[in-house]
Amino acid sequence: MQNKEEVEALSKKWKFFNFKEILKDSSGGNIKIKSKDTLDEGILPVVDQGKNKIAGYTDKHKAKVKANLPLIVFGDHTRNLKYIDFEFAMGADGTKVLEIINSKAFPKFIYYYLTSINITNTGYNRHFKFLKDLVFPLPQLSVQKQIAQILDNAAALRDKTQQLLNEYDQLAQSIFLDMFGDPVTNPKGWEKVKFNKIFKQGKKSIKPEDIKDGQKYIGLEHIEKESGEILKYVSLNKGELKSNKFIFDENYVLYGKLRPYLNKVATPKFKGICSTDIIPFKPIESKSNRSFLSHLLKGKWFVEYANRRTSGANLPRVSPKEINKFQTINPPIKLQNQFADKIALIEQQKDLAKQELQESEDLFQALLQKAFKGELV
Repeated sequence: MQNKEEVEALSKKWKFFNFKEILKDSSGGNIKIKSKDTLDEGILPVVDQGKNKIAGYTDKHKAKVKANLPLIVFGDHTRNLKYIDFEFAMGADGTKVLEIINSKAFPKFIYYYLTSINITNTGYNRHFKFLKDLVFPLPQLSVQKQIAQILDNAAALRDKTQQLLNEYDQLAQSIFLDMFGDPVTNPKGWEKVKFNKIFKQGKKSIKPEDIKDGQKYIGLEHIEKESGEILKYVSLNKGELKSNKFIFDENYVLYGKLRPYLNKVATPKFKGICSTDIIPFKPIESKSNRSFLSHLLKGKWFVEYANRRTSGANLPRVSPKEINKFQTINPPIKLQNQFADKIALIEQQKDLAKQELQESEDLFQALLQKAFKGELV
């Protein structure tokens, strides 16, 4: 994970420390809040191993993490890193809380150094063991602070653009509510029907032996929770998969049935195949459209419904049968199409923001690499 030549070159001007001299694992002894138990509001934010800085909230006073701020939170499975300078409760399953114990180490500098390390990805396994093998370079404290400030400025530019993307998503859901109202309380008095009356499940599957080289594959891990962004897809080799998968195209919405509280709802722009933990749904022509379907599934009304109807303690899933029972509103297709036009305009703006986000991320990464080669200051 660490370039030996770069470490040796840097050691001539900076002093190196091992993990135990810099960080302490302060995870033990804290109450862990499961994802399904988080609230939309509460007295303490919950920080877990997911991508978002805050996963939700809790009203449990005793869940406050017992360690000295600021802290670094590491995702043992996800490898995500977060710098936390506020009181919080600890998420469950793979959340590691790291406390800076060396007065010669500036906390934000240590956080950025960890961020610069390409931690080996071994899938949904434990990764903390790799962190414990790291050595940490420390220049003078004043230099650490200077480097951290430069990286803070670059990160702020990137985070501002990311916030804009989040606001576009919130705007889309706000427009849905304005045009259609809450599908459960139905304040606008629309006709209500079962889910499968206006949407149909894509049941067409493909056998492993029929998969061709280069076909695009999406697993549940490739869909970002809440936003529904497709983070990546896998270009398959023949024989790579060992079980049947579902087929989808650009007309489908992909719904993650495993752990529905993660709210993984994607609208692909390509044809491909997906994990059977993902259900492809398609609007029934003249009765519904894809924009209406995706935002219906993303809404908190549906997340709550799906969570109440899961089976399986460790790996909760909602079945297509339960989804088809959902009583949804059935507004006129003309109004749904007007909604789709508004969403299309938002998506255009999101594409521009994504381009800006990539540029600001590239700038941040370039500065990050220069910083820990001793070239930034």
